[in-house]
Amino acid sequence: MLVAAGQTLQMAGLAYILGAVIGLLLALGMRSRLRLIAGSCRIYIELIRSTPTLTQLFLIYFGLASLGLVIPSFEAAVLALGLHYAAYMAEIYRSGIASVDRGQAEAAQAIGMTRFKTMRYVILPQSVPLILPPMTNSAIAMLKDTSVASLISAPELMLRANDLASEYYMPMQLYLVTGVMYFIMAYPLSLGVSYLEHVAKYGRRKAA
Repeated sequence: MLVAAGQTLQMAGLAYILGAVIGLLLALGMRSRLRLIAGSCRIYIELIRSTPTLTQLFLIYFGLASLGLVIPSFEAAVLALGLHYAAYMAEIYRSGIASVDRGQAEAAQAIGMTRFKTMRYVILPQSVPLILPPMTNSAIAMLKDTSVASLISAPELMLRANDLASEYYMPMQLYLVTGVMYFIMAYPLSLGVSYLEHVAKYGRRKAA
């Protein structure tokens, strides 16, 4: 089960990186001056947020296989979780960017900075303290949602617990141990959220 816990952390880590990158691209896409790009990003976000993670996982693993594109279970789980949480992370990025005073962007462009440089050097750095706590909350939720990957036999903690429970007929003991292991993995992240929220509040008070 310790090996399976390591695979769970690996799955969550890879999916988180994928979600964070795609989420940022979606957030920037929603700010595009091209209506087609902005509208497509908004449709994607609403579509993903309005459908269950399990449905998206089955579409990627079973649906694509029926079309001849076979993706291994671990990679399919990473892809499904990453694409799912990208929609939520995009909203986190969007709210963080929107919280930065518009005068910052106007001042940057007044001194000749392009939109790209303004976003990279002025807007995004100021939004980081605001987006870190909810982004860490997303990491906790994603870590727990890796359990759905057991339904496609992806190697992770819940699948191993199910296998052992079937083999040794000790469901109560094994699922209690599984819950404790999830707690041990997630609790440090919860502490991180509390710390980041404290830092963000202190920064806002100091700025005020």
